[in-house]
Amino acid sequence: MEREVFVAIIRENLEDGRLYCAKAFELAAAHGFKLWQVGQICEEEKIKIKGCQLGCF
Repeated sequence: MEREVFVAIIRENLEDGRLYCAKAFELAAAHGFKLWQVGQICEEEKIKIKGCQLGCF
């Protein structure tokens, strides 16, 4: 999957402009990305991750 397509998917799943950690885990698994890649993409796109269960973000 191309990065741009995945960024669009992430943006579709934002709540109040932020991505919840549980949703980050879900999207990574569903689209074949590693969690660190989702974190890196969010950082590059200036998307905040909210409600992290593990303190990763």
